[in-house]
Amino acid sequence: MRKIIAIGGGENGRIDENGKKLDYETFEIDKEVVKLTNKDKPNFLFICHSFSFSLEIQDSYFETMKKIYGDTFRCECKHLRSDELDNMNLIKEKIDWADIIYEGGGDTDSMIKLWKETKFDKVLYNAWQEGKVICGISAGAVCWFNSCNSDSEDGFEIVKCLDWYSLFITPHVNEKGRYESTREQLKNNNMVGLLLSNRSALEIIDDKYRIIKSKYKKKNVKNPYVIKAFWKNNKYINHKLTNEKQFKNLNNLLSK
Repeated sequence: MRKIIAIGGGENGRIDENGKKLDYETFEIDKEVVKLTNKDKPNFLFICHSFSFSLEIQDSYFETMKKIYGDTFRCECKHLRSDELDNMNLIKEKIDWADIIYEGGGDTDSMIKLWKETKFDKVLYNAWQEGKVICGISAGAVCWFNSCNSDSEDGFEIVKCLDWYSLFITPHVNEKGRYESTREQLKNNNMVGLLLSNRSALEIIDDKYRIIKSKYKKKNVKNPYVIKAFWKNNKYINHKLTNEKQFKNLNNLLSK
């Protein structure tokens, strides 16, 4: 089975630049990632290549993820850093070992370019075909699809991704400017868009999909949501998806 969980955003309990421990918001989603392996103690491989410019950030991010997948969900955890992508023997060893491959958030564009330059994109594709759980958050959520809404110094831009599925993905749609910029981007590229808020995720198993939402509650924090949106006959059509329990046909999601 081919399995993907794409997480729109949410905090993971990291320590911020001011030394403050942030909330952990994605428990239910992470729980489903582990459940998909059908193992009590799966092998979790973290790839933080969206921060390929900083090995220090990659190492720190991995320590945070170990507390979730190692301490909370009892996974064995390893890390494949961006400076190891020139060692195909090491890559094969870690990918073969992994049950879960998780990409974190960061710079989508530079990550995709790195993967294509090193041919790691083909390694990931084969791992997906072999049935490993492919997942990630933010940049690590959008990268598996055709293209995405990505923030930059000049606003929001379209980034071409791996194109495993013909969908345009927007993460963090609850954040200022994401919804409005996606509306214009979809008008220009004639695709179906899926807009994921923080604490929401898209789960795909073969030709079926459903929505996952975190039950995290906090004062003044809105409930997570997912929107399907597209342009048809010069009209912008969008509606929230509600299938949180039952899987539906993926072709219905991909079509207008």
